[in-house]
Amino acid sequence: MSITLTMIKPDAVADGHSGKIIDMIIQAGFKIQAMKLSRLSKEKAEEFYAIHKEKVFFGELIAFMTEGPIVAAILEKDNAVADFRKLIGATNPEKADEGTVRKLFAKNIERNAIHGSDSDENAAIEAAFHFSGLERF
Repeated sequence: MSITLTMIKPDAVADGHSGKIIDMIIQAGFKIQAMKLSRLSKEKAEEFYAIHKEKVFFGELIAFMTEGPIVAAILEKDNAVADFRKLIGATNPEKADEGTVRKLFAKNIERNAIHGSDSDENAAIEAAFHFSGLERF
């Protein structure tokens, strides 16, 4: 089994889609190892998204990710990263496949409802960022 990290982003949480998204995740065969509702501080959001620091959208991304609570979760499944990225769909919801999380719940490319790790290595780093070993089951 492998893991991936997801964050249901502030737009989807504010719009009341967390439960529907969590249900889609479970129905797709993922086991939830850890999950919590939290709010990223500006500093924590900047740390999490440091890879994008030099990009033009960085400031807007940080403002968006700190505007409200998120639901962070560690998900477990064989081939977790690839399977989850397929479930959530393309970053741009206009290009996302029908039935994916982003096609159903994202507003646009910036307010795209959900995060999913892009590699096994990043999944481990991101999981450790959000959860201590005591919070994982």
